[in-house]
Amino acid sequence: MISSRSTSRAPEDGRGGPVLTRDAIVDRLCAGVAGARWLPGDQGGWPGSARGARQTDAAVLIGLVERADGPHLLLTQRTTHLRDHAGQISFPGGRVERWDASIAATALREAQEEIGLDPAKVEVLGELATYDTATGFRIHPVVGWLTPPLELRLDPYEVDDVFELPLAFVVDPGNHRRQSFRRGALTRTYYVLPWQNRFIWGATAGILVNLSGLLRS
Repeated sequence: MISSRSTSRAPEDGRGGPVLTRDAIVDRLCAGVAGARWLPGDQGGWPGSARGARQTDAAVLIGLVERADGPHLLLTQRTTHLRDHAGQISFPGGRVERWDASIAATALREAQEEIGLDPAKVEVLGELATYDTATGFRIHPVVGWLTPPLELRLDPYEVDDVFELPLAFVVDPGNHRRQSFRRGALTRTYYVLPWQNRFIWGATAGILVNLSGLLRS
């Protein structure tokens, strides 16, 4: 768990972006320069929503896959019939159960259940700041380093597809777009990260923006 703060700057790759090696990522996690739990205008929700109320704890795995061109993030496309966040792009993860030994154990268990990821393939590096959603979840993002080859087996009930997103794309703030919509007299704004034919938004996009802030700080 990240518990301290640092004013040091991340090393750069010669193009103004941070170096995205495993060791550099661990350094930033240890420094504790995580993004704010609440992004401005992003997670306020609507009157009567879950902010300030009891949250359901959940854990997700931010899986960084070691690739020749730099780390890639492992993301899933959820099936359209699920009750929560149907059809959206998300990290593998789910609710914390009372028998889970730790937050990291929850993330690893859920990743194994959803996409068949062997926990032995995951080196847990640390955690980001928790991320509260207007739908009543307190998400604990666990960062893990994944070494290929990965032999994945998708749960067809929960996961339609799994794909990789280059971490270099995520840390470039030029790829973070802001959109908004109105409901009655209220306007909600949120982050969107368009990638190829994918549309990443909601809590997943917010956590990715927090991760970008951590690595660039």
